[in-house]
Amino acid sequence: MNTWLAKLQQILGPAAGSYKALAAPVLIVMVLAMMVLPLPAFALDVFFTFNIATALMVMLVAAYMIRPLDFAAFPTVLLLTTLLRLSLNVASSRVVLMDGHNGPGAAGQVIEAFGHFLIGGNFAVGIIVFAILVVINFVVVTKGAERIAEVGARFTLDAMPGKQMAIDADLNAGLIDEKQAKQRRAEVQDEAEFFGSMDGASKFVRGDAIAGILILFINIVGGFVIGVAQHDLTASEAASTYILLAVGDALVAQIPALLISVAAAMVVSRVGKSEDVGTQILGQMFKSSQSVGIAAVVIGMLGVIPGMPHVVFLLIAGAMGALARWLYKREHAPKPVAKEPDAAAPNPNAEASWDDLQPVDTLGMEVGYRLIALVDKDRGGDLLNRIKGVRKKFAQEVGFLPPAVHVRDNLELKPSMYRLTLRGAVIGEGEAFPGMYMAINPGHVTTPLQGQSTIDPAFGLPAIWIDERQRENAQMAGYTVVDSSTVVATHLSHLMQTNAARLLGRLETQALVEHVTKLAPKLIEDVVPKMVGIATLQKILQLLLDEGVHIRDMRSIVEALAEHGGAGVSDPMDLARRLRIALAPAIVQQIYGSTRELDVIAIEPELERLLSQALNSPNGAALDPGVADHISRGAADAARRQEDLGHPACLLVPDGIRVPLARLLKRAAPRLRVLGHSEIPDTHSIRIGSIIGATA
Repeated sequence: MNTWLAKLQQILGPAAGSYKALAAPVLIVMVLAMMVLPLPAFALDVFFTFNIATALMVMLVAAYMIRPLDFAAFPTVLLLTTLLRLSLNVASSRVVLMDGHNGPGAAGQVIEAFGHFLIGGNFAVGIIVFAILVVINFVVVTKGAERIAEVGARFTLDAMPGKQMAIDADLNAGLIDEKQAKQRRAEVQDEAEFFGSMDGASKFVRGDAIAGILILFINIVGGFVIGVAQHDLTASEAASTYILLAVGDALVAQIPALLISVAAAMVVSRVGKSEDVGTQILGQMFKSSQSVGIAAVVIGMLGVIPGMPHVVFLLIAGAMGALARWLYKREHAPKPVAKEPDAAAPNPNAEASWDDLQPVDTLGMEVGYRLIALVDKDRGGDLLNRIKGVRKKFAQEVGFLPPAVHVRDNLELKPSMYRLTLRGAVIGEGEAFPGMYMAINPGHVTTPLQGQSTIDPAFGLPAIWIDERQRENAQMAGYTVVDSSTVVATHLSHLMQTNAARLLGRLETQALVEHVTKLAPKLIEDVVPKMVGIATLQKILQLLLDEGVHIRDMRSIVEALAEHGGAGVSDPMDLARRLRIALAPAIVQQIYGSTRELDVIAIEPELERLLSQALNSPNGAALDPGVADHISRGAADAARRQEDLGHPACLLVPDGIRVPLARLLKRAAPRLRVLGHSEIPDTHSIRIGSIIGATA
């Protein structure tokens, strides 16, 4: 047998996939065959029983499913079961009309049983019962399921853009990875297709109910005419025989139809995705002992009214009262307290060990007790998600993954204060007020606001803490309004950018090299550590980061190191200078964007000559303090003027004095970038906007 099946699958080819793929085509062929070929009575009994069992199984699967997508094949199952019932109606109608004159058992024992035992052989009762079942199926169950499916499909399609945006937001925040995002997008698409299919598939059930009525009417009229005209039966004999068989046939088909309709209604009316229908109903209806107790009291009061069936009402009231009491005891039972393991009491006489030494966090955040709400997800805090987003954005822009931020509370801080630390040293502090908003004045807003004046901790702009009521007015006035979590996250992002060189430790450098090795293994193998060691590479990258140069293009950096390292250059500062020339297009684009005309700050030629002599002296750099102060103040003023005009603050100087000038001006003008002449690409032109040292 197995050999024959293997040969059959080989003949069918790989398109058949597996034996399961044959189920639907075989079933459809069987359905069509039942409509065309005459079936014996025993075959009808088998198929009618199979139809009832299938409908019952479909309803149970719908009852035990957790999510609608757990039964995603239901619209197709609905179509196939409807076709199966209609084909059985056709086959049974043929047998009833052809052999009905032979007696009630001519169409099989199933139809005979439904005609005699369920309705007592009275076709009038059968017609009434059938009509009631049709009303229940068509008017109540099917109509409601059809409306729920229609509304569900509409709402699901309307919610698709929002769900897609939520998935993208979770992906950007680092809460899920790309694989999980693809899976969730596929689930959203499948859910939309499922409810859309259910909206159309509900019409199958409605059409099936109408077809059942028409088939019953046709069988009654046709059987009566055939019995009287062809088989010479009296009118009463024809009615009692054919109508009884027609009604039994209709009931045999209508009961599975009702089960399938109930299954469809259960599928589309599901709410929640964590429990099956039975668990959900029992858990919610009998959740409160108060509701059960009040119902018991009402039933008991009805039971003592004269003329009412006292025994039945009081019996039900007593049972519900006992249930209410049991529920009440369960609700108020003391909850078991998990016994915490006894912590080992510290021994004051114990010897010191390495466990007493706590490591210092590379990047830490300490918060006062009022800011704990910002990091507590149970209280709606989203600061931790913001921090994940800050780290991801830093990695994408700067070029390496920064250390994780360790957040902890510090009762020594003010309640609304936070502190940012780098290797144990404080690099920034600020205050934030949960539930309030910071309105930052970009510099041109004159509309006053009521609130607490402050300074934006990230960029030093004037700002005001306002409440929710003033948020819209502040935005309309031109303020930049952000919540407290955004204030803290932006401050953290700014400090991480400023201290990027210090964040790049030996572990981060090694991880960066391993990451680049996956992309260009041969290139890394030839350069690191053969030409340039890990320690030297770390120092070079820190020198670049210290001047705000991003290291995203590690391939170009390693290629430049291979070129100059192979030429015998080993000094990290010299290699960093050469790397800046190799990365010149990226550095200029990082400062100016896509513009080709660079508005720069220059130094007065005589002052520039003086600086070159002082900083490049054979006896060592020696710059007069007065000249240094003059340069610092002039650079700060020029940088401020450039920024007021909307241009980047960038100083262009000869290559020989670029490094010492950049170090000198870093404290006086932190946002001022210093470029050498060789770092301007040939594709760009320069325009001098300000001159340091020029006389008025």
